[in-house]
Amino acid sequence: MTAMVMDFEVRPLAHLLLHVAVPLAIALVWFRKRWWQAWLWMLAGWLIDVDHLLADPVYAPGRCSIGFHPLHTSPAIAVYALLCVPRRTRLLGIGLMVHIALDYIDCLMM
Repeated sequence: MTAMVMDFEVRPLAHLLLHVAVPLAIALVWFRKRWWQAWLWMLAGWLIDVDHLLADPVYAPGRCSIGFHPLHTSPAIAVYALLCVPRRTRLLGIGLMVHIALDYIDCLMM
């Protein structure tokens, strides 16, 4: 096992935990007065994983989501980045970008 590759059983669990912990950390540091609301909006970024339902199989532990699933492609990511600009959509945009960043890191670790 190389230093960059996690054990096959640990990586998926760590990935899921990071999808919860990173938005929580961002909410606690930058949105302290309304951290609960900020965290929930950022967790809504998980909704883009609905595109996994279009794949066969739905879950493939060795498959990289980035570039494979429709909501994990460059055009979609550009929209998520734009959502970070207006105040009304900023938290959702941040959540979506964090989600994509964590999925990208997961791809690197495969």
